[in-house]
Amino acid sequence: MSTEPEKLHISYNHVHKLCQEAAEGIRANGKPDVIVAIGGGGFIPARILRSFIKHKGEKNIPIQAIGLSLYESYGDDDVEQIGKEVIRTQWLDMGALAEHFDSLIGKNILIVDEVDDSRTTLHYALSELEKDVREVQEKLGRTSEKTTFSIFVLHNKNKPKRASLPEAMFAEGRYHAAKTVPDAWIAYPWDQMDIDAHTQKATEQGFI
Repeated sequence: MSTEPEKLHISYNHVHKLCQEAAEGIRANGKPDVIVAIGGGGFIPARILRSFIKHKGEKNIPIQAIGLSLYESYGDDDVEQIGKEVIRTQWLDMGALAEHFDSLIGKNILIVDEVDDSRTTLHYALSELEKDVREVQEKLGRTSEKTTFSIFVLHNKNKPKRASLPEAMFAEGRYHAAKTVPDAWIAYPWDQMDIDAHTQKATEQGFI
């Protein structure tokens, strides 16, 4: 019997459609002023999502990038395992944001990643961004201004989580998962060497 974990093969078209389906729900809860994409899996969904959230004639929504790593690769295959800690590889320059974009204070901020697996990365990103914004608020004397964070993921895995998010985020509709899926390995198109073979598998599984 094969020990290879079950995989869900997701096509680029499917990612595009998931973003399109989720966009109006995100916008209805407060159009984001800034999108923060968690690299590398959040980059492509964030860019697609912006196209659907932004309506014609509106100002563009800036996309900022942060780099966080939790997964570790073992052996020669393409299966990764969840690591023990989040590693920050890239972060926002809060000073530059304050100078060129009036910082993040008082904004609606949407954090985007591809998957909510153990929830560890999302918990870290949210906690650290909230902390950074509070520090800048105190420094600038702008503590009365409310900054609102929301989260979007393509897929939420139906499994026990290692970390938590604030209950208010769920109660207020600020957590958006395009699809909830079983706890299986998800193969995204941007990780593939043979995109034609991957897309064929996605088609056979109905993720096209």
